[in-house]
Parts: sequence; structure tokens; C-alpha cells
Amino acid sequence: MDTLAAHAQRILTTADGAEKARLSHTAAAAWAASNGGMAIGEGQPPDRPARPTRPELLTPPEMPRRRGHSPEARAQLLHAVLHIELNAIDLAWDMVARFTGEALPRDFYDDWVKVGDEEAKHFGLLATRLADLGFAYGDFPAHDGLWEAALDTKDDLASRLAIVPMVLEARGLDVTPAMINRFAGIGDQKSVRLLEIILEDEIGHVAIGSRWFRYHCHIHQRDQRTTWQALVQKYFKGLIKPPFNETARASAGLPADYYLPLSQHRRQKPTKNGNF
Repeated sequence: MDTLAAHAQRILTTADGAEKARLSHTAAAAWAASNGGMAIGEGQPPDRPARPTRPELLTPPEMPRRRGHSPEARAQLLHAVLHIELNAIDLAWDMVARFTGEALPRDFYDDWVKVGDEEAKHFGLLATRLADLGFAYGDFPAHDGLWEAALDTKDDLASRLAIVPMVLEARGLDVTPAMINRFAGIGDQKSVRLLEIILEDEIGHVAIGSRWFRYHCHIHQRDQRTTWQALVQKYFKGLIKPPFNETARASAGLPADYYLPLSQHRRQKPTKNGNF
């Protein structure tokens, strides 16, 4: 029988997005069917997961702006989310494979298998919607910086939990409602429905990250809030930007007194005329 780490390794070394999603569902089903019998194993994940030859990857300043309401403009926005979901599949399975030596409870792996399965579901929903609009993954350029946080935190579980689910995925809770409103405003209810599914699931993913971050701090007798803030200041490049979906963040176990002291408006200093 395959170990869970072997499943994760197979997903991380598969380049094609659709196949990566299929293998995620297969691994999650096998893990569930084993009813606790599958060994976790030992992971040796690559520093960077395998990727398809397309899309073209650009730095953030090089990314084209997405404007208008045409099928192509909507497809560009959904494509950006689809690319994030591809990375999210790999981030979930990298979490499984990379930290097999941490003596973590089996529940930890249950949670991240669930995340990987749901991220694969999101990838499939978005890919189908993109096809409805006449496009496919790879038709537009994509952001090249999404894996940097994973590289920066590859040697420390607390840092990985603090940055990936509790900063990067939490940002999705902030920006997705505006995307939902944008699609609702032009009557694109199919896109609205799938983004609502993604938002609901992502609240759960941030909650999983928050829960295991608190567990790690408890085991190592570290203050949760100050430890999180110190790790974010060390590893996160840039500012934690408002506006914040405080309701969704609170539901995910991320209280405002964690992130508000590190947010953009708290870091800015007024100029002499009182403007920012």
C-alpha cells in the first residue's frame, strides 16, 4: 500500500494541472478508505513542484491589468484564481510531505488531505467555467511569485502555517467578496456560485492553518499572537493590506488583534501636511 507521503510526492511531481487535481482526489479517497490503516511515511518533496509549460509566468509588475466585462476579461480574472488554486493544491500536499518528521497527530494529516482534495475541487470548477467562456488554463500569463513563501518557510512548520494559510489564504477571504460582487453585477451567476463555494471552503482552510498554528505554539510554549506577528514580519514580503473581511477572518480563528497591528494603515506615517 502506498504511504500518504508517496501520494503527496506523486502529486507534487506531476506537471499537468488536471492530472494533479485528479491525483489529489485519488489520494484523498485512498486515505479515507484506509480507515486509519495507511502509513504516513517519510516525505522528500521537491523545493518546487512540477509545472506545465504554460501559462507564461510573470513578475507582479509585468502582469496585465484585467478590465471590462467581456468573456475574455472574465476569463482572465478566473484564470488568475485558477492559477492560485493550482498552487494551493501543491501547498496542501507539500504540507503533508514536508513535515512528516514532526511527530504530529494523525488529525494534522487528515486536515491537509481535506484541504488538498478541496483545492483540487476548486481547480476543476474553475477550469470548467473557463472552458464555458472559451478558454483554458495557460491561455493567459500568471503570477510567478506564489511559491516564494513556500520556499522561505520550507524548514519551519510554524512559519509555514503563519504565512501560507494565515496570511496568503486569508487574503483570499478579503478579495473574493469583491470578485463575487463584480460577477453578480454583470449577471454572471455561474461564476458567482463557484466563487461562493471557494470562499466558504477557504474559510475552513484558514481555520485549519490557525488551529495547527495554535497547537504548535501550545506544544512549544510560545505565545500565539506575538509569535505569529514576529514570523509574519520576518517572512512575509510586503504589507498586510486592508480592507479586511473581519467576519470571515474571525470565523477562521484569525482575530483582528493579530493582523491589524501589522496592516498597511498602521505602518504608514503621515506626511507634514497630514496626508499619506
